[in-house]
Amino acid sequence: MFQRLHEDIACILERDPAARSAWEVLTCYPGLHALVLHRRAAWCRARGLHWLARFISHIGRFLTGIEIHPGATIGRRVFIDHGMGVVVGETAVIGDECTIYQGVTLGGTSLGKGTKRHPTLGRGVIVGANSQVLGGFTVGDGARIGSSAVVVKEVPAGATAVGNPARILQKEVDAVREQAAAKMGFSAYGITQGDDPVSHAMKGLIDNASGHEHQIALLWQAIEKLSARSRELPSTDCVPQDAQTTETFDAERLSQLVK
Repeated sequence: MFQRLHEDIACILERDPAARSAWEVLTCYPGLHALVLHRRAAWCRARGLHWLARFISHIGRFLTGIEIHPGATIGRRVFIDHGMGVVVGETAVIGDECTIYQGVTLGGTSLGKGTKRHPTLGRGVIVGANSQVLGGFTVGDGARIGSSAVVVKEVPAGATAVGNPARILQKEVDAVREQAAAKMGFSAYGITQGDDPVSHAMKGLIDNASGHEHQIALLWQAIEKLSARSRELPSTDCVPQDAQTTETFDAERLSQLVK
């Protein structure tokens, strides 16, 4: 028991820069209190004391604002930050080293008793404030749920889910797109550092426009070279005076507009 408590305090000190001492964490962090009471409730439930388990859960909700069903399974070094309004359903599973912020719901979408109705969070998952994860699916290890997201389908390991309904953003896809954008002289992530779906759509449009302009400039440059070598036509006959042979795409200016 004391080893688990020590782990909980250590993980809070590690992840919350506002935490100044173990005593402060022990006495002033409702997320820690909710986990301690949940373990007592889960112990009672495992021994058939269902009413007592629910009553302890109810007391924990009254004291902390965090409602965790005694049937939920919670791993080690879980940090519930702030915690007010967090709801964890009966068949929910929270893996080791997860971080959950205020207003999060790990809820179910079916009424069938004895079925897996609530989500499973893998190891190291971060669930942002006021997000809703609804259903008996799995959120993979290291995944992130953005604030106010509504997730109703599985999230792969290492991915990010944002929006309502949530969109899945893969790390590998973002990295490839950023490398391509960097070759064109600007950073696509200069628009925003967040994971807002509208911002990502704007990033994609800017990437696409920049790529098109780059290709058009290359084509006109090639036509210029070919026409200059031609003995039959002067170079100015094949290339219109208003042809765009240099890139003028101002990604930085557009980035400022959409910030």
